[in-house]
Amino acid sequence: MAGTQALERASLGEKQFVAMISMIMALGALGIDLMLPAFPVIREHFGLAEGSTAVAGIVTAYFFGLAFGQLFYGPIADRFGRKPALYGGLAIYAFGALSSALVPSIGLMYVTRFIWGAGAAGGRVIAIAVVRDSFSGERMARTMSMVMAVFVLVPVVAPTVGAAVIAVAPWQWVFGVCVLFSLTLAVWIVRLPETLREEHRRPLQFTPVLRGARQVLTHRQTLGYGLVTTALFAPFSSYLASSEIIFSDVFGLEDQFPFIFGGIAAVMGAAMVASAMVVERVGTKRLAHAALTAYVVLGAGVLWMVRAADGVPGFWPFVVGLTALLVCHALLIPSANTLAMDHMGKLAGTAAAVLGTISMAGGAVLGSITDRAFDGTANPLILSFFGYGVVALALAKWAEGAKTAPVEGPRDAAALLQELPPA
Repeated sequence: MAGTQALERASLGEKQFVAMISMIMALGALGIDLMLPAFPVIREHFGLAEGSTAVAGIVTAYFFGLAFGQLFYGPIADRFGRKPALYGGLAIYAFGALSSALVPSIGLMYVTRFIWGAGAAGGRVIAIAVVRDSFSGERMARTMSMVMAVFVLVPVVAPTVGAAVIAVAPWQWVFGVCVLFSLTLAVWIVRLPETLREEHRRPLQFTPVLRGARQVLTHRQTLGYGLVTTALFAPFSSYLASSEIIFSDVFGLEDQFPFIFGGIAAVMGAAMVASAMVVERVGTKRLAHAALTAYVVLGAGVLWMVRAADGVPGFWPFVVGLTALLVCHALLIPSANTLAMDHMGKLAGTAAAVLGTISMAGGAVLGSITDRAFDGTANPLILSFFGYGVVALALAKWAEGAKTAPVEGPRDAAALLQELPPA
């Protein structure tokens, strides 16, 4: 493909390409995982009660910025190219991180975290668009799995790094690390070639943008698997926002939280590596369906165990069950994103933006409901895994009945609008 040829001309081998795209994707995760150990200090700094769930709003605000910011990057990336949009996102990301370190109140931090998330949105949109520019089908699924396997190293090490920074410096320096990361990445991506072909550039006008978004939302497989990622993101966003308080308050393991969180993330990374190794032989749809079925069955079993223990099960049974659910999640996300994007080759930026907004915003709203339902037990979190898993399985079944004709480029838009057939 043209994208692959561009990578070869730039002497950007597959390993460096995967590492670079992973770090671009990691912008979003770093803005969350690095600061999780700082929650108790942030509560104290802003005069919040011990165990207050108000700090979960810092994560939710970030997710909203990450969600709605993507609506702007998609059309911009499809008009001016992937790299200009990415550099703009990095600038906003650094500004948001620096501002969050300086705000005087938790309310203002919600605002700056939204801006920070809007900057991170650029990395997510561009990373997915660049991969789709370069690959399709099972090859795209394999590459996305490899990207996610490297990307997951961030939640493995970030909480430990965050805890180490807090041990020797004020908590604001945790945000400073994110600023340094974005600046370093800005230098590295000079080596990334532009993967958007000239003939695929779309005008930055309201009507063509709206037409592109409509094409994304009316393609049944794309919309169906986009909604699957939304349902899956709901319990995962709640896990990110509430894991610190669950392991601290329910199990009394505040000091061990970075290692527990990182250990679970390491297992997820191993699952993504395994996914990359088998997806081309098994097939993306078959892998996604098997993982979704296992997700629901495991969710039912873990929910039964937690409820039988009145919401406070033994630590090891709970961690094993939770990790199994998150492994299924790790297998599903690359496959679901691939299935959603597979027929959007000539609308990759717009599709990544629209689907990302739906999954992130919808998932953040649904996840925040679970956060507010925290009652000192693990019941709400595990119930959300099971319930949304059932919804995701039903949506996947609906999406599999789709016609799979690809969306054509701008010259064929009129014909496609007659059919009205995006993460």
